Amino acid sequence: MTFKLNSIVPVWVAVVLGAIAVGLFSSRDEHFTWLAIVLAGGVILTFVAQLIVPVKEGLVLRVMTSIGGSVLILAVATALLAVLDA
Repeated sequence: MTFKLNSIVPVWVAVVLGAIAVGLFSSRDEHFTWLAIVLAGGVILTFVAQLIVPVKEGLVLRVMTSIGGSVLILAVATALLAVLDA
């Protein structure tokens, strides 16, 4: 279980930090564009993290969990930015 969390949680942290940076540094009309770029970076970071893990078993589950969590994090960030920008 430890190797799973070690390859998933850093991606989620990076996505949260990216979403915060988008909220702080981008203009209102560019929020959604930059959030999509953060998601793309999260997908790339997911695959890099999985290449580092020496265990083959559970690869699909780890990738699915990492990307699915990133999508959920960015969905919440999108909702918050939409409400705060209104």
